[in-house]
Amino acid sequence: MNNFAKAKENFLKKEENLSIYATKSKDAIRLKEETEDIRPPFFHDIDRIIHSLSYTRYLNKTQVYIANSNDHVSKRITHVQLVSKIARTIGRALNLNEDLIEAIALGHDIGHTPLGHVGESILNKISREELGEYFAHNIEGVRYYMYIAKNGLGLNLTVQVLDGIMTHNGEMLSPVYEPTKKTKKEFLREYQESYQDIKKANTYHAMTLEGCVVRISDVIGYIGRDIEDAIMLGNLKREDIPKEITNVLGDNNKDIINTLILDIINESLDKPYIKLSDKVYNALVALKKFNYDNIYNKALSKSKYEYYEKGIYLLYKKYLQDLEHKNYESTIYQTFLNHQSDIYLQETSSKRQVIDFIAGMTDDFLMRELEMM
Repeated sequence: MNNFAKAKENFLKKEENLSIYATKSKDAIRLKEETEDIRPPFFHDIDRIIHSLSYTRYLNKTQVYIANSNDHVSKRITHVQLVSKIARTIGRALNLNEDLIEAIALGHDIGHTPLGHVGESILNKISREELGEYFAHNIEGVRYYMYIAKNGLGLNLTVQVLDGIMTHNGEMLSPVYEPTKKTKKEFLREYQESYQDIKKANTYHAMTLEGCVVRISDVIGYIGRDIEDAIMLGNLKREDIPKEITNVLGDNNKDIINTLILDIINESLDKPYIKLSDKVYNALVALKKFNYDNIYNKALSKSKYEYYEKGIYLLYKKYLQDLEHKNYESTIYQTFLNHQSDIYLQETSSKRQVIDFIAGMTDDFLMRELEMM
């Protein structure tokens, strides 16, 4: 056995003792067949994700509060790293595949637009009007890795990672998260259906238990941290959180995370599903509603939303016009289309190209474009 073969064997040694419900590297499916190097496929996917240009743009994308000058308030990168750590903690305790968990977690929000859910809402309106299709950040994330990344060639991530990204939506709470086995064909069918029926798409189950872990970890990663950000900015007081919630989960991010993780481990160890106890689940549902009523629905004024909505609509029309008139001096050519492959340019409509471009922007990039309008 040569050194490379031994190194590859060393990578896989830890999988020998994984849970019977864990996803093994030998089960990995790629959309296009390729020869793997010494890295197992899910470990390799982590590298592909963190080296992609879109991963760098996490640094300047909104989590909740737009155009905030406080450097301690969470950005999208903070959330992604928190989700990765929380999910890997649960995964290690349950003896699941941490490589697969980390790849899904680090890539799960790559489809998020500038301005967070505000930008997503606006692009969804545009997509519905212009293409007759829904826009959702989890679906755009899958699209990015399959068709936009690497200058339009895609990263050829494993289906298990892509599926975990597609089904990660932490807005949809459930007391039990149970995986549904899928083939490559079934995954692609669900992906295509997501553009036409977003409600149905939100009910899709991950194909792996690791994907289920990331889905609940997405909630754990933001639910308490967003409270800390709101308190830091003076938008909320800790004592505002109802006692029936804090008595179960705690009143700070550390205790909330700890309570939720330990409850999941206690309810899910050696089980083919991820579960919360009824008491903790009900408190989490109440806390999520509290956050919506007191944080998310108050994070942006109506006038500011209308300003961004009008601006993004105008940008969309401008870029579309630039494509129609082949205005190669336009930002969309200079920073995006000039670097995309012929495959992407030939197989993607002008309207979709514009939506892809806006979706990939950072907050600062979008603000600069709006100021130049």
